Amino acid sequence: MRIASVNVNGIRATHRRGFGDWMTSRDCDVLTMQEVRCSARDLPEGAFGGYHATYEPGTIAGRNGVAILTRRRPAAVRTWGAPVLVSGPGRAPSWWEPDPAGTLARGLSRYAREGRYLEADLADAPVTVATLYLPKGGLPARLQQPGRMREAPDDGAKYARKMHFLEVFARQLSRSRRAARARGREFLLTGDLNIAHTRLDVATWRRSQQAEGFLPEECAWLDRQLSPRTLVDVVRRLHPQAEGPYSWWSWLGGAYERDTGWRIDYHLATPGLARRAVSAEVDRDHRGVRLSDHAPVVVDYAGEPN
Repeated sequence: MRIASVNVNGIRATHRRGFGDWMTSRDCDVLTMQEVRCSARDLPEGAFGGYHATYEPGTIAGRNGVAILTRRRPAAVRTWGAPVLVSGPGRAPSWWEPDPAGTLARGLSRYAREGRYLEADLADAPVTVATLYLPKGGLPARLQQPGRMREAPDDGAKYARKMHFLEVFARQLSRSRRAARARGREFLLTGDLNIAHTRLDVATWRRSQQAEGFLPEECAWLDRQLSPRTLVDVVRRLHPQAEGPYSWWSWLGGAYERDTGWRIDYHLATPGLARRAVSAEVDRDHRGVRLSDHAPVVVDYAGEPN
């Protein structure tokens, strides 16, 4: 079973670069997307290929948006309360109110309609797959230096918002994982977490220790979500000592050409599913073209869908 996750950074732009051809050639059983960044009416033709697609665009114009694509229509879909667009072979796109993801963790409702999270029970395997686009965040006020930042100082507002999201999402993540287990399913969280976990995950880790996405408190948060009994970082399990493999590179300064990237896109799986992972690759480009500033993370899991 092949499962891929990719931050497309705008589905219209990535399709112009050949994303549709990549989808066909990669032949994934499940594909999760983040930062689709497109209203339902503006989706390009063939946006989701021949898959059954569930898309939660969120309510912030031109921002966020997550989708799950599957070969068969999912057995169930859950969001944090937002409606989703569903489409598939022989099925006209339509809006649908999915199953609620249980009682939301306190504080999570403020993010519920931002197009950040979606989960689906696969119809052909006992697995719940989720996709997440975690806020990028910013620097705490103590590290903000006017004149040395690309964005205007905000007194730590974006940093505080991200840390709040991390706090409440950790509780929700635990609930979702346990709920999947109660349904007899493994759980897989995929997506852009906007956090690099260790020094192996940032090419320039020495000078990045005071950069958003690699702050000690962010790394510590991710560390707390992982354990042999809860969630396993699948790519790191298969590549325990590798630098990277990186999944994001800035468009600036030749970062991509020098492979000075960050690994911030993940497959985090419950232990039973993690043990079934047999290969993990990052598709840096497709036929010589970068599809996005992120690259798809593709993992093959032993066992074919039913």
